Amino acid sequence: MSLTDFMSAHILVVDDEPDIAALVAYHLARESYRVRTASDGVEALRAIETQLPDLIVLDLMLPGLSGLDVLRELRREPEAESVPVILLTAKNDEQDRVEGLMLGADDYIAKPFSARELVLRVGAVLRRHVRPVSSESLTKPIRVGPFLVDVNAVRVEVNGRDLELTPTEFRLLQVLMERRGRVQSRRHLLESVWEVTARITTRTVDMHVQRLRGKLGEESGWIETVRGFGYRFRGEQR
Repeated sequence: MSLTDFMSAHILVVDDEPDIAALVAYHLARESYRVRTASDGVEALRAIETQLPDLIVLDLMLPGLSGLDVLRELRREPEAESVPVILLTAKNDEQDRVEGLMLGADDYIAKPFSARELVLRVGAVLRRHVRPVSSESLTKPIRVGPFLVDVNAVRVEVNGRDLELTPTEFRLLQVLMERRGRVQSRRHLLESVWEVTARITTRTVDMHVQRLRGKLGEESGWIETVRGFGYRFRGEQR
């Protein structure tokens, strides 16, 4: 997505409660987003197949095919695996939120929620997808040990091989590498990576670091846990 496309991004809202779907769609449309809605998981997958959205707002409690099932299907499809997803969850469904994050969701909002907060979260997630379009905004690739992060191309190499990351995982790795050798608190990572921090718990950071380490494989040790503080990307190889 380019900066030009940002404000006309296509968003799919999936919720089986018509009033909630209509409310979310209304507030997003007011921000110039193009919005479609789906009332269940099957309809959502059909809508995604018809036209790939730029972002999905996905309720977890859906009839038949659940939101987690929809998310699993998305992450299996090469064309849809990188589409950002914001989950709508019941306030006390921590296990579902954790599983959603582990499956690659970018963010979550607990019901009941503020429509304004949701709009801000959508904007924050979409900004992580915007690629620089001018020479003034170009950033030099970051090289540390076996890692290469090309911010302009939104590409990561590990030992010369491309690594497939979600936009949130990419941004998390970028921030850690830019500040290599320095401990980053969970709260600071939330502010830097997620941008909008209201009602996001630090568990979100832990889940994404765990997923990122899983994808780094043998090189996962470059991201160190500093107990009681947060995380640090090693400054040099041991």
